[in-house]
Amino acid sequence: MSDPCIICVAITGSVPTKAANPAVPISVSEQIESTHAAFEAGASICHAHVRNADETPSSDPDKFAALQEGVTKHCPGMIIQFSTGGRSGAGQARGGMLPLRPDMASLSVGSNNFPTRVYENPPDLVDWLASEMRTHEIKPEIEAFDLSHIHKAAEMNRDGRIPGQLYIQFVMGVKNAMPVDRPTFDFYIETVKRLAPDAQWCAAGIGPNQVVLNEWSIAAGGHTRTGLEDNVRWDKETLAPSNAALVQRAADICEKHERPVATPAQARQILGLRPA
Repeated sequence: MSDPCIICVAITGSVPTKAANPAVPISVSEQIESTHAAFEAGASICHAHVRNADETPSSDPDKFAALQEGVTKHCPGMIIQFSTGGRSGAGQARGGMLPLRPDMASLSVGSNNFPTRVYENPPDLVDWLASEMRTHEIKPEIEAFDLSHIHKAAEMNRDGRIPGQLYIQFVMGVKNAMPVDRPTFDFYIETVKRLAPDAQWCAAGIGPNQVVLNEWSIAAGGHTRTGLEDNVRWDKETLAPSNAALVQRAADICEKHERPVATPAQARQILGLRPA
């Protein structure tokens, strides 16, 4: 297998704090520095949330703009993907940064349980976020926490609400949502190939399952996600030293399976994105 593998680094998220791991980048300047190191290690997509000074989640477009400017400057060609996730804001505030026209943005097309709450993605909000992404020529990354989300994404692709080639990420290992289960993972791939034959897919594992999903997805020909948003530990005894270290681990798995790590230019071509 020689297809390039796209590595996405989820640098911060909305939940991990410096108390959990001092390497979690909180300020915009920390995020830019951490992203640059991950870029140098092989990441071609930066999945970005922003935080307030007290580490609480934010949906402030000004913070996203500053992060976008810094990553564009220091990581030439890197794909910038903003999160529209529900932990960072409510309602249409979740898409308030989309007029900044990042290359990509995450899009959850259905609801599911999270560890302590329901992750709500009501149909009218999903349609509005998808509409904003079309307006600003942003490619959605479908975050599939459940099998139904793959079916919904394919439906939205067929009727034009999500135009072009789909990019679907399987998220496994969130407590109370889809567990890390190999037959389910294989069925996800089969379902994507059946419903959207030209789609690209990726996988993300939460906590100790991060490296498991890295291995599964790279070996199966998909793309992969890593980073401190999803996992603050290297192993049971050790904290992850950085986002870059987690990216390097994914790159080493690519080498093991004889897959080149996609450059930003290759990743843009694979995903049908505009040139940097």
